[in-house]
Amino acid sequence: MGKVIVALRVNPDSDSVNLDNLIDDIRAALPKHYEILRYEKHYIAFGLYGLMLYIAMPEDFEGGTEELERILSSVNGISSIDIEYVTRTDAL
Repeated sequence: MGKVIVALRVNPDSDSVNLDNLIDDIRAALPKHYEILRYEKHYIAFGLYGLMLYIAMPEDFEGGTEELERILSSVNGISSIDIEYVTRTDAL
């Protein structure tokens, strides 16, 4: 079974959100079949930073990224999520 890598932007709801704590909250909210491969902070505007996440998940999930988006949207401190791209990989 292959996996897909989902690249997405996580936008915090304010500039007072601690992004390191937000990553910990995201890790705690994700079930075991999701794996954060990498994340990086990115500048949005006016001193506001967001996160770019790269998450691996099984490719055969019904509904694609809907469950992932729903889980992340429920995490406190997240304003919005934007899926940048999804790509298949056999390397994981």
